[in-house]
Amino acid sequence: MTSTPAGPGQPAQGLKRTIPAPAASISKSGIAAVIVTVVLWASAFVGIRAVGPSFSPGSLTLGRLAVAAVVLGLVVLPGLKVWPKGREWLPIAAYGVMWFGGYNVALNAAEHMLDAGTSAMLINVSPILIAVLAGVILKEGFPRWLLIGSAVAFGGVAMIALGSGQRSTADVTGVLLCLLAAVLASVSAILQKPVLRKFTAGQATWFGIMIGAVCCLPWTGQLIGEIQAAPVPATLGLVYLGIFPTAIAFTTWAYALSLIPAGKLAATTYLVPGTTILISWALLQEVPTVWGLAGGVVCLVGVALTRRNPRAKTTLRTSKARTRAGHG
Repeated sequence: MTSTPAGPGQPAQGLKRTIPAPAASISKSGIAAVIVTVVLWASAFVGIRAVGPSFSPGSLTLGRLAVAAVVLGLVVLPGLKVWPKGREWLPIAAYGVMWFGGYNVALNAAEHMLDAGTSAMLINVSPILIAVLAGVILKEGFPRWLLIGSAVAFGGVAMIALGSGQRSTADVTGVLLCLLAAVLASVSAILQKPVLRKFTAGQATWFGIMIGAVCCLPWTGQLIGEIQAAPVPATLGLVYLGIFPTAIAFTTWAYALSLIPAGKLAATTYLVPGTTILISWALLQEVPTVWGLAGGVVCLVGVALTRRNPRAKTTLRTSKARTRAGHG
């Protein structure tokens, strides 16, 4: 008997996963979503720095979320048949407040105080926290290569920070804000994972954006005043941040999260600092240092290590041993 998957926004009922989806299909979709997420999130670091002089942390967050809510809402609402009910709102409200609201405000504020290299290194504590939380809460375990790869990738991030070419302000408040942002992102990723069992990536993202925007409404007056005073390129930058790194990238992240274990997916975000360097190089003519290039390579190696599957190799060795035994 074959079960029919639920439509968009509909809970899956009676769906038995005795036959897994084709690995190739999931792999291609997941990789595409990860690539889009990494590139757009990397561009956000450049965008935030570019518009930072014109917008304060709270108003920038509200502006991004307002734009994202409208754009993503146009896509999500026509197909939204089922809304969260009762306790289903709890994890959505939690990651909406923490990730879309708190994380963005904290990161925007931190980037006013710390250089890009230090900020990237501190924010990238998040994948390690996600791997630990996923192992404990989501029962994903602690695969050896995930831990090894995460440690190697974090070392690459540290190399990028050392070679960023900028002096850290060593501002205690900025460091604490960056670490707070990393913690909020980590917890939110874990909370979002179960929501994706019932709702599509776009729907889960839109719910969180709306809640985050409501939390940021106290900055409405400030946002209006800053938009009136801001140069046109800064306002366009805010719109870009709302559409691409927020509406699109958070949706592709959620989609990838529905296909890939949280711990392994989080490890891919170690690619963000290296990608940021490349974008800055192309758009701002900031030539990366040798340390920056080397760190990017180490990040790639670390992420590759997290994708190793020791079970498959063990099964292959066992199969070969049995074959040899049968022919001996």
